[in-house]
Amino acid sequence: MEFILWLIAVVLVVAGIVSAVRGALSYGIVLVVLGLLIGPGGVSLFA
Repeated sequence: MEFILWLIAVVLVVAGIVSAVRGALSYGIVLVVLGLLIGPGGVSLFA
């Protein structure tokens, strides 16, 4: 389960960075924050 959360977090952070670079800065920031919240290294929402 921890690996799946880590994988989802990585995907969200990468998608957020790509969105921010392409011009959707607010959407990118939201994705990065969600990735950091879900990730096991952050404040996990599922713990």
